[in-house]
Amino acid sequence: MIKYVPNILTVLRFFIIPFISYFLVKEEYILVLITLTLSGLTDILDGIIARKFNCISNFGKLIDPLADKTTQLAILFTLVIKNIIPFWILIIVIFKEFAMIAGASFLYGKKLVVSSKWYGKSATVLFYLAIVCSVIIRMLSIQFKFDIYLYCLAILMTIFSLLMYFRAFFIQGYFTKEGLKIEKQ
Repeated sequence: MIKYVPNILTVLRFFIIPFISYFLVKEEYILVLITLTLSGLTDILDGIIARKFNCISNFGKLIDPLADKTTQLAILFTLVIKNIIPFWILIIVIFKEFAMIAGASFLYGKKLVVSSKWYGKSATVLFYLAIVCSVIIRMLSIQFKFDIYLYCLAILMTIFSLLMYFRAFFIQGYFTKEGLKIEKQ
């Protein structure tokens, strides 16, 4: 039974997303922080359980980053709608995620699953830190909007991570003629 817990926790994160967005729209900042923390804890817990009990699965490797990115994009979209962050931040993140999905889909077609790396995780952490700062700034009515600097740092890390993933893609030979061949079933 324990082998299903990490994936159940990951799927639970998808159900938390609408609540985070709803509370943001309603400016219920304490509830935003609570649901965001709950989402983050399920993310941490699913990884710990998966590693500790050796229940890492290809499904988990795919769905966990998808839950992270869906949460991140939903929150960023809501922040754009609320005029808390500029639209260009969301566009850059969407572009990066589509590029990553295209690369991951290609590799998945070759029966390869790419695990997340430190640079991708760092970009995600920076975005969540910026999001939390945005919420705290609004909750406490702080005049200095320092969160934009964190978003810029997160964007730089996002671009860096995209470049690093594509670098790995090239180094592993997937953009050579041989690497692009699809094996016949």
